Amino acid sequence: MKLWAGRFSKEADKKTNDFNSSIATDSRMFREDIDGSIAHASMLGKQGIISAEDCEKIVSELEKIKQELIDGTMTIDPDAEDIHTFIESTLTQRIGDAGKRLHTGRSRNDQVALDIRLTLRGECEKLTAQLNELLCVLDKKSKEYPNVVMPGYTHMQRAQPITFATHLLAYTEMFKRDLDRLEDAKKRMNISPLGSGALAGTGYPIDRAATASALGFDGYSKSTLDGVSDRDFCIELACVLSIIMVHLSRFCEELILWCSWEFKFVELDDAFSTGSSIMPQKKNPDIAELVRGKSGRVFGDLIGLLTVMKGLPLAYNKDMQEDKDAIFDAFDTVKMCLTAFIPMIDTMTVLPANMRKAAAGGFINATDCADYLVGKGLAFRDAYKATGEIVALCIQKGLTLETLPLEEYKKICELFDEGIYTAISLENCVKRRGL
Repeated sequence: MKLWAGRFSKEADKKTNDFNSSIATDSRMFREDIDGSIAHASMLGKQGIISAEDCEKIVSELEKIKQELIDGTMTIDPDAEDIHTFIESTLTQRIGDAGKRLHTGRSRNDQVALDIRLTLRGECEKLTAQLNELLCVLDKKSKEYPNVVMPGYTHMQRAQPITFATHLLAYTEMFKRDLDRLEDAKKRMNISPLGSGALAGTGYPIDRAATASALGFDGYSKSTLDGVSDRDFCIELACVLSIIMVHLSRFCEELILWCSWEFKFVELDDAFSTGSSIMPQKKNPDIAELVRGKSGRVFGDLIGLLTVMKGLPLAYNKDMQEDKDAIFDAFDTVKMCLTAFIPMIDTMTVLPANMRKAAAGGFINATDCADYLVGKGLAFRDAYKATGEIVALCIQKGLTLETLPLEEYKKICELFDEGIYTAISLENCVKRRGL
């Protein structure tokens, strides 16, 4: 029987039921739905709104239902309208009228708002663990190659020498910010909507602070209208997830370049590469490419949430049923990407000699050459011009700054002496910058 039976004189069309159903998506919230119902029933019993006997029956049977769903001895009916209907109907079938009292002082509107917050709180904890694992892998990789010199790039042109560890540190900082954003969003989400009812609360003497505390919330929504219609936390989390995917995608883009023959800075483990159906020599970075591609999927989830919510009047509207598909997909996608990405980074082989060879070309120590002249008293703009002329001369002669004879340096500026070769050493360049 539908939870809203009574007003209608006939059953809804099957196609309407199928279209209206959300059980395929919200069935993953069965633990949270039951935990919320237990907290609600316990509060009703303590407040004397239902009898202690009915409260005990409800709580005891809900615990059994949860365990049966966890261990698989009971399965969720795919024809149920939603997880709330399924659990309440199952409860009522088992304990009779006592089960019908569970929904006293509660609406599905505040119930689903509660369930999704509880579910996403758990998803945040799982994602936090994965990001911390990634940070550990990046830290380990940095310590394995602390002094490997490589070219740093701007505009995808060799720019200045850095170390491989310095490059990884940039991503470490990105993912640390992601952790901060996730924690920050979780704080704003951790407010209980339970007790908001359909939109205007309830006339029963409920204790909203008690249910909020029992479920680990920091407080409860002061506006019952906002309590049932707020999905800012879904949007905010989808934004955090999108930024995480931006960082993963950028990292993957570099890995794809680095493992190509044109760079060959790293080699991905065979377990995280694929081959070609026609070209036997190929070793493709498909995992990195797929992570890069899945960023668009998460961005789409964010845009979907924004679009659903942008024109909704207060309070609850059925449009909001779409929130779970989007935010669950975003979390699932990011977690799946990290599951593949973390071991791919952990097992990749770094090729220091190739990085050092690339750093030796492209005149990436030219700024240090100019700085050397500044140290001799020359104005930076004059030092910059002189160094530019030296680079042009090296290109003309097929030499590098390291191999250009000192007499050629002196033809352009008399301030040069043997110290220039120490100043432009790539290792000294990175040490001088504390890299």
